[in-house]
Amino acid sequence: MTTQLEPTSADRRRWARYLVEERAEGRVYQRLASRREGEEKQILLSLADAERRHEQHWLDLLGEEPSRLPRAGLRSRILGWMAGRFGSIFVLALAQNAEARSPYDAEEFATPAMRADEKVHYEVVRGLAARGRRRLSGSFRAAVFGANDGLVSNLALVMGIGATGVSGGFVLFSGIAGLLAGALSMGAGEFVSVRSQRELLAATEANDDAAAAAGDLDIDENELALVYRARGVAPAEALAKAHRVVEAAKIGARQATTGPVGTRAADHEVVGSDWGAAVSSFLLFASGAIIPVLPWLFGMDGIAAVVTALVLVGVALLGTGAMVGILSGGPPLRRALRQLAIGFGAAAVTYALGLLFGVGVA
Repeated sequence: MTTQLEPTSADRRRWARYLVEERAEGRVYQRLASRREGEEKQILLSLADAERRHEQHWLDLLGEEPSRLPRAGLRSRILGWMAGRFGSIFVLALAQNAEARSPYDAEEFATPAMRADEKVHYEVVRGLAARGRRRLSGSFRAAVFGANDGLVSNLALVMGIGATGVSGGFVLFSGIAGLLAGALSMGAGEFVSVRSQRELLAATEANDDAAAAAGDLDIDENELALVYRARGVAPAEALAKAHRVVEAAKIGARQATTGPVGTRAADHEVVGSDWGAAVSSFLLFASGAIIPVLPWLFGMDGIAAVVTALVLVGVALLGTGAMVGILSGGPPLRRALRQLAIGFGAAAVTYALGLLFGVGVA
């Protein structure tokens, strides 16, 4: 604590601002907790309790509740609104970024415990966000890949064809054909991929016939252990399991084993549905691929359609890139610009080829 006896008006204004920010952060964690169950709910409620302790610290310094308090910052208000309606990994990722920028390191009236709390809060929220990212990783990767693939590939297609000087109707037909071809290809590819993986898992699924027959065969546990070792079990564990099975078999028991490593029925659930994967891939690709076609779909033509398509796709690429940055905990602007550069780079190549082999934009 500082040795300053009388706080200045600037100090009191700063404390009031800290007070409202702590209240806003506490409400975010409470709203997130209301949409969670079990351990995550308890962790979020504990974070809300810690924010209340910080709030009380500033109230004690102020002496009483000020008659007029400033509004919480825009980021805190947005987080509070989103937490009450979504309660998603997206909110946790934003909260993680907010916790990373604690003002208390340079605040002389903050206690060492409060500074430590803020650092711990960042790690806790980062851990919760990481849990969500792991749950989301497969579907999120597929969503980003499918939508971006549609955006970039169809933008490159219509840019290249548009640059040759053909009519707007031909560009529109080409864009729709590219959308359907790409979406069908993505859907078919996902269907074949998931179906093949499920068939592969089914083909490699082991059974317990060897264990069940152990009492009738002229083998010892060392030989049976080879079965488990072939399934990926460590040698010591395989020998111990084989010994238990053989002993049980000798007394007439039919003891169930714990199942082969990595080939249980749960694996089929992880892989998912082949038709579900196909439909979702089709729709995700189509949702991105339709955007570059919109100018021609609404009757635009020539350079105006090209520029409009670039603007629409640019906004979409910036949005998906920023979302990737937020959810991954990285800088949103850098991810957004990277996404934009990749998409526009591909479009520039095909546009240049269209100019080379065509007659210019009509």
